Amino acid sequence: MTDASAPAPRRPGEQALATLGLAAPADHPADASAHAFPDGGRWRTEIPSVEGPECLAEVLKESSRLDVPVHRISQGSGVWMLSDADITEMTDACAARDIELCLFTGPRGTWDTGASTRTDSGGAGLRARGHSALAGCVEDAVRATELGVKCLLVADEGVLWTLHRLRAQGVLPADITFKVSALIGPVNPASYSVFERLGADSVNIPSDLTLAQLTEIRRTSRAPMDLYIEAPDDLGGYVRMYEAAELIRRGSPLYIKFGLSKSPGIYPYGAQMRETALSSARERVRRGRLVLDLLIRHGADGGMSPLGSRLPGPLSRFSLTDDTDDITDTTDTTDTTDTKD
Repeated sequence: MTDASAPAPRRPGEQALATLGLAAPADHPADASAHAFPDGGRWRTEIPSVEGPECLAEVLKESSRLDVPVHRISQGSGVWMLSDADITEMTDACAARDIELCLFTGPRGTWDTGASTRTDSGGAGLRARGHSALAGCVEDAVRATELGVKCLLVADEGVLWTLHRLRAQGVLPADITFKVSALIGPVNPASYSVFERLGADSVNIPSDLTLAQLTEIRRTSRAPMDLYIEAPDDLGGYVRMYEAAELIRRGSPLYIKFGLSKSPGIYPYGAQMRETALSSARERVRRGRLVLDLLIRHGADGGMSPLGSRLPGPLSRFSLTDDTDDITDTTDTTDTTDTKD
């Protein structure tokens, strides 16, 4: 339902610039995404880098204080850096608020024995090196889902395809979702579609993609996007608050992520980073409030998914048949009715 008292949608600085003859060109309808989440919403919210129960408690407290709606909480250090008690506490706390909890899977190249990630070329980046790292990611996935986690973050195409196949076989729950990390995020429509077909349920694109590039991706794929409105420094430190409404218009269905620039990296997290992690968690929520206020001022805050929504809807997948060399597009037939957990 539309609020009759809400301001008409407008662009930043629109009226003032028009008086100087500097009005922006009209939006082109073809630039807008034709897709939405299955609940009809066009955008959801995510607080990233919530590294344990104590950080989560700060996020939940601050989100209540500042009235910041949260659809998803994500963590970056990995399942293997949390105890069973930690995971259970986090899943219970998120379930009580109808928030999806997303934990990162297993060993990855930046913390492995190989030195290639520390060369100028960056080597293979975060990818899982060797069978042992792949196995560690699978072990993390099985353990996390047995403890009630319903979303897993991956940083390797092979890990994604493996987990998707395990989901299809019933080894992992049918309603588990897989989120692709920003550090391997695709930068063109073809690569974005490949991640969708490998099993991704949302794909974190790099925060420096242009508005036109978002539109190009949306013309080939309906898989939800994840995008930092404010990116951490190791992802460029971009702050795109004034573009939030247009990012939603072009990128829908879109998770808007409230990151934090000018903040030290905290992965892998431990008690030695406690004060930084807690203060950063609180500030991410405050940054989210700033973005939401901006959307309200511009009359662009409509279309948010209901809280508790988490599933992506039907997506295109590669065939899971092993006895053929042909790879074909298939529609995921998993029940994607959006329900609150």
